[in-house]
This record gives sequence, structure tokens and C-alpha cells, in this order.
Amino acid sequence: MKRTVFPLAVAASLTLLTACETILTNLPGVYSIDIEQGNMIDQAMVDQLRPNMSKRQVLYIMGSPMLTDTFHERRWDYLYSEQPGGDARVQKRIALYFDGENLVGVQGDFRPSQLPVVKESTETTVDVPKRNLDRTMWEKITGLFGGEDAGNIPAKPENKPSELLTE
Repeated sequence: MKRTVFPLAVAASLTLLTACETILTNLPGVYSIDIEQGNMIDQAMVDQLRPNMSKRQVLYIMGSPMLTDTFHERRWDYLYSEQPGGDARVQKRIALYFDGENLVGVQGDFRPSQLPVVKESTETTVDVPKRNLDRTMWEKITGLFGGEDAGNIPAKPENKPSELLTE
């Protein structure tokens, strides 16, 4: 009897522990962080790649490769892995092939577009109208204390209607 109770107790406790694990991972309202790893790759970056680009130009567009294999020096590998909020992991991969210093091929989850790259301008121009000030802030402050420049500021001429008629 003792020989059958112990294995049953171990099996029951293991079953309960695995049930707790699945409950804890699927609890509603529990926050799970987004996990992003590797080189951020998007289609706009890959669309900028053109045949016969130099390695420096590719570095400028794509950034440093995740993996530069010593056995395959012609190939640069870029990997990007994202796991949003505990969901299934999504992994994207692209390999760039070089002949000497020039880009000759692209392989992976992205394909470069044949259309010319048109980058949207993010610059905005703001025209600020000029303000007509009687006096600057400094002139106003020194005028309160009777500074040297306070007497040199010409006052605005006030034209009275009676003076305009007599002239």
C-alpha cells in the first residue's frame, strides 16, 4: 500500500504544480512587458538598399549587423525578435551578401522595392510676424528707475483733431 501511495502523491503534486504554472501565465490583468531584441528592421530601411552599395552605405542605413560570421565574411545577418506582451514571438531575419565592398544580394523576410525611395519631409516652417514694440523690455525697465536712456526715447506724437484742422 505504501508503495502505491507515494508515486500517486508525487504524480498528483506534479499535476497540481503544472496546473498552477499555466494559470499564472494566463491570468487576466497581469502586465507582461514587450520584449524586443536584435536590430530593428523595417521595410523602409530595406527599400533604401540598392545593388552595388558600399558597406559603409549599408552600415549607415541598416546599422551594425547582429552577426558577422568569420566563416562567411561575405554575409551580414540582421535579426529582430519581438514578443509583445507575452504573446507569441515574431522573428524577422535578413541576410545581406557582399562581393568585396559592394552589396550584391539580399535574402530573408524582407525584399527591397524597385520603386525609387521618396522620403517624406518632417520639417515644418513657422513664419512669426514681427511685433511692433514702442520700447524694448530693457527700455521699459530702465524707464522705471529713471535711467540714462529713459529721457532719450521719443514719445509718440499725439495728433489732436484741432491741431490737424488749423494747419
